Amino acid sequence: MAKNLNHPIVEDSLSFTDFPEDIQLCILSFLGPTEIATFACTSKQFGTLCSTDSKLWFTLCDRKWGSKTQISKWGKGKITYKHLYHTLHEWDNLIGFWRRSGPGSSVISSPSLVFFEWGESFISGSRVSPFQSGNEMISGYEVKKVPFLKMCISEDGQFVNLLDPDGRADLNLEFGDNGLNELIPVNVCFMGNTHFVLEENLFGRNSSSGEDCGFGGEDWIGVRSASGSPPDRLMLEIYQHLANRVSPGSDRSRKQRRKEKERMARRKWEPEHFVKIVNCSPTASRPLQGLWKGICADMSLAFYLVAYDEIGGIACRRLGDPPQRFSTYAPVFWTSNATFLESPFSLEEESLYDSRIHLQPVQPHNENHEQFHMSDIEGVNHIQQFQLSDKEAVNGILHINSSYDLVIADLAGAINPKSAEGRIWQYQDGTFGFGFIRDNFVIDMKNIVRDGCVVDAVNSSSD
Repeated sequence: MAKNLNHPIVEDSLSFTDFPEDIQLCILSFLGPTEIATFACTSKQFGTLCSTDSKLWFTLCDRKWGSKTQISKWGKGKITYKHLYHTLHEWDNLIGFWRRSGPGSSVISSPSLVFFEWGESFISGSRVSPFQSGNEMISGYEVKKVPFLKMCISEDGQFVNLLDPDGRADLNLEFGDNGLNELIPVNVCFMGNTHFVLEENLFGRNSSSGEDCGFGGEDWIGVRSASGSPPDRLMLEIYQHLANRVSPGSDRSRKQRRKEKERMARRKWEPEHFVKIVNCSPTASRPLQGLWKGICADMSLAFYLVAYDEIGGIACRRLGDPPQRFSTYAPVFWTSNATFLESPFSLEEESLYDSRIHLQPVQPHNENHEQFHMSDIEGVNHIQQFQLSDKEAVNGILHINSSYDLVIADLAGAINPKSAEGRIWQYQDGTFGFGFIRDNFVIDMKNIVRDGCVVDAVNSSSD
């Protein structure tokens, strides 16, 4: 008996086949397609299980995207879940914010910031911009969302990517032929995980990958760069010129050039490049990171992107429509040291903050406020000063420098170096404000996105 006590009875371990089928499917749903294909080769029973579309591939889709979209309605329920899985796996990276790289369409002027989100049986893309009420002064921090792109799958499994240049509030894919004619079929061409190109589909091919992006048809074959970026138009013309000189098929080359000109004449939409904004929300270790909005000195609402670098520095850029001397991705401030000064603050720092006013949206119906005339800021007649709440009490101070002095050569010698200095005042609610010594105001920042949704969104058409 003592011998039995020293050697406890070892129970037989369960094999995978001993689990119920629903448990097996749940376990397999955590694997990728490659692992599932390998597992299916281990036995005939597992091969049958892995080949059942309505079981395994439905479980994979439901676990990953069931809480975000209605997977049974994609393709009106007539496509395989395996095809749906591979499609959504590729499109999943679209969800979130992207900014346009380079100029917009020469045909239609549009905001540079776009936001992709899940729909019932589609993915929708919206252009995001500061809301303009039509008055000289804006009414708040509202953000305008204009839908412009819808991505879905047809009943026969083809990609359907339709762009609405008019930005209607309800981008419906099921209206009559007249409505469909107003939409532009496009290809969403992925160039890695952080770059895609939106290009008009003139060849009738449905594509959502970089391998079949087109870029001008047959003439582009073999011209793609190793990095995956589309070749430069000038380099393409040089390549075509040299190829035509050594190619015996001159007639064929002329036909290709003629087809290219005809295709360009039919084009309704210029290609647009977009770069993903990977970190659009603050974190505990990077509290200033992400997309923000604030009231500028001219009382317009502006978007800002704050990013941390690999060595702990911080840089802020303005998105959208900055001053004409800058691009659509204009620098605002930077610092190489992200360490905050903590309370208690010096009298000099307290005086620097207390002597400033906070730029806030004009609220004409609010009688409990004071108005300050700022004659030293062009275009501003009245700016309101509000008492900050306890949650907006200053929790930390960070020294920054103006980035404008780095990109405008004539400003470097004209401005006192100290006036290029500035401060970030971090509030207890997690938001912050910033300002420069040469000014007498604070731009208070608020989040554009929270929990994956656009804050203060106003859904409307471009009209």
